[in-house]
Amino acid sequence: MPDRLGEAREVKFRDPELAGELGRTLVSLVDDIDRAPITLMHVCGSHEQAIAKYGLRATFPKALDVIMGPGCPVCVTDAPEVDEGVWLARQGINVATFGDMLRVPGTRHSLADAQSEGGKVHVVYSAAQVVSMARKDPSQEYVFYATGFETTAVATAAVLLSDPPPNFSVLSAHKYVPPAMEVVAQNPASRVEGFLAAGHAATITGYGLFEPMAEKYGIPIVVAGFEPLDILAGLVELVRLVRDKSPRVFNAYPRCVSREGNQPALRMMWQVFQTSSGVWRGIADIPDGNLRMRPEFECFDARKKFSIDASVYASEADLALVKDCICGGIMSGLASPPDCTLFRNRCDPQHPVGACMVSSEGTCKIWYEYGGRPDLSEAGRT
Repeated sequence: MPDRLGEAREVKFRDPELAGELGRTLVSLVDDIDRAPITLMHVCGSHEQAIAKYGLRATFPKALDVIMGPGCPVCVTDAPEVDEGVWLARQGINVATFGDMLRVPGTRHSLADAQSEGGKVHVVYSAAQVVSMARKDPSQEYVFYATGFETTAVATAAVLLSDPPPNFSVLSAHKYVPPAMEVVAQNPASRVEGFLAAGHAATITGYGLFEPMAEKYGIPIVVAGFEPLDILAGLVELVRLVRDKSPRVFNAYPRCVSREGNQPALRMMWQVFQTSSGVWRGIADIPDGNLRMRPEFECFDARKKFSIDASVYASEADLALVKDCICGGIMSGLASPPDCTLFRNRCDPQHPVGACMVSSEGTCKIWYEYGGRPDLSEAGRT
């Protein structure tokens, strides 16, 4: 990256000097817009983690509101989907999933509850690990409870295309992010004027995927990475596009993201999965927002293989999620954690009420651990 003298200098993604320059540019751009506040939404828990961990909100202009949208896959996994995993575990089937799924409440119980009752629930790091477990123990059934967005869906697809053993299957709770962004964009109550899209998902899908959305809804979209300078640079470009009323897509993560994306990975994903409508927890029924397995792979589809019936929990609906929980509003960008009467009161990481307090990518847990909008001004310290 050339400096003011035109000489090359090493790029350090946590360089305070560069961060200061970007921060001042951000202030200047916001000052150029004669209305406030300007509301931007990022759709990735990793963005929120970095913003909170490095105190970036304390450097944002007061007229700039950067909120998190439905970018936490654990948080948007609907309660009935959790119930399906609980049902399997209670049938004596081995259920393996990522660690942050264990305590996510279903209608009545979580996978951790099922485990405490003797259910065979395992924490794993990948679908491939579950395949290895199944190969070593062919007398037992192993189900990979698959959560995550496009990036993890590709990994699940790769395993299903690699001739897994017959005692392995997948319970897919994978989600597809672009349709959820469209729901936010067309919501009349939304204040969002621009999106900061997740760099890792765009590594798979490519940034060209967002171009029709930007044109249709007249809203700019910037793809950004996850280091502090990545985020600041992405916000600078996004505010510039808002100021210029330029609803287009900008790639601020060119070292990883291309317009076309990872075509071999996309081919694998769409060979195994197809989109379907489904509820994103607390938000809405998202058209084409879920990724379900194609009929060709139904022999590995846990829903087909085991005829799951989690309806036994239906009469106890909403017992696990207290009615005052506003996770849905938080993930839709309509509220923030302090707006919830449960936050830091009845709801904390040790006693989570809603899914946003469970996952390391959940807004409530991140704000609980790092704070949300720290005020580093002299007035804020008095």
